[in-house]
Amino acid sequence: MSIGKPLGPVPTVRVVIPCRNEVKYIERCLVSLVNADRTGLAVEVWVCDGLSDDGTPAIIDRISAVHPWIMRVDNTARTTPHAMNIGLRPPGYEVGIILGAHAEVDNAFLQENIRLLAHHPEVGCVGGVIENVYDDDTSRRIGAAMGHPFGVGNAHFRTGAKDGEVDTVAFGAYRREVFDRIGFFDERLVRNQDDEFNYRVVRSGWKIRLSHKIRSRYYVRASFARLFRQYRQYGYWKVYVNRIHGSITTVRQLIPAVFVAYLLIGGLAAVIWSPLAGLYLVGILLYLLVAKISAMRAATRLSDVAGIVWAFLILHVSYGWGYLHGIWDLLVLRREPGTKSHTLTR
Repeated sequence: MSIGKPLGPVPTVRVVIPCRNEVKYIERCLVSLVNADRTGLAVEVWVCDGLSDDGTPAIIDRISAVHPWIMRVDNTARTTPHAMNIGLRPPGYEVGIILGAHAEVDNAFLQENIRLLAHHPEVGCVGGVIENVYDDDTSRRIGAAMGHPFGVGNAHFRTGAKDGEVDTVAFGAYRREVFDRIGFFDERLVRNQDDEFNYRVVRSGWKIRLSHKIRSRYYVRASFARLFRQYRQYGYWKVYVNRIHGSITTVRQLIPAVFVAYLLIGGLAAVIWSPLAGLYLVGILLYLLVAKISAMRAATRLSDVAGIVWAFLILHVSYGWGYLHGIWDLLVLRREPGTKSHTLTR
């Protein structure tokens, strides 16, 4: 088991925010950090901006002029792992925190991260629960699906179903020793770079811990089409992570692929041999029944149920399709991810 060094009397914290064209969200994100409790901490914020052209840099610079501990750094590569590494590679901090530009942190966010790391020297990374914030009806329905176990399995940082040791978190706070020991984020991975890194964290002997006291809000983007593209990329890049490590990193990643394979192979088998059609239909109806029950539990409004079921279907089919495509492309044909697979949809 890895054991971290005690934090200093005034822990040094660097918050790294990958960012590109976030004019709608970046100010709220930075203001939440300004308002957060920083008592007894030496905090700096690095906004690693991927050459935004929508006015985002001007907002960052305006806030930085008032709060010089917030700074903008150019990320010419424009991808998320490059942004993370630009912020985390230079020394000068004891704890590095990754934060999304769509996020707002609670007042106690920084303090709770540091408190948990200080009390658990065997923990290399801590994180908390994300509360989804909705701009409209579509984003509310997508957020409800992403916050229910039927939609995302045991991703506890979304569902809030567990407080304690986990295999991954979002917006993680990492000890500097973790990076010194296992390196930084894999810049080949446009998607799944945080999951892959956390897999290495656990494999190297550190523990990852989730606490309900570490809280942030995330503004969900309102587009079923964007959700499909995003999760298709997640599935595709997960296969690349499997290829890099030569193993399956989590069992939950297989379930959507099995579901999509059932839809495709089962449908073809039912057409070829009609006695299978009834069994195939029962499987689909069972899925829809569980999806509806789950949607009813996740919904805050009855009118949202159909939209949440649709979001469940998009999450599962897009991820599964991307995973199967990745198996064919990356494992069978042994290709490298193409340029289309590098397009970000965050």
